[in-house]
Amino acid sequence: MYPNLKLQLWKSGMRQNRLALLLGIHETLLSKIVNGFREPDSEVRSRIARILASDAEWLFARETVTPVNADERV
Repeated sequence: MYPNLKLQLWKSGMRQNRLALLLGIHETLLSKIVNGFREPDSEVRSRIARILASDAEWLFARETVTPVNADERV
């Protein structure tokens, strides 16, 4: 499972069926990607990241990673 991807989908208010439509893939395939049953290729990762305005590496981390705000760095 990709918890950061699920989180970003929720935060953006975008439903999986809308994202699948924008990506040009079937909703079932996207669901398998989001839930970690299918590994997306680098092009699909990049496109998802671009649509969700997020970093692909963060989105596809297997564990939740809290992004660091530049203002909060010490």
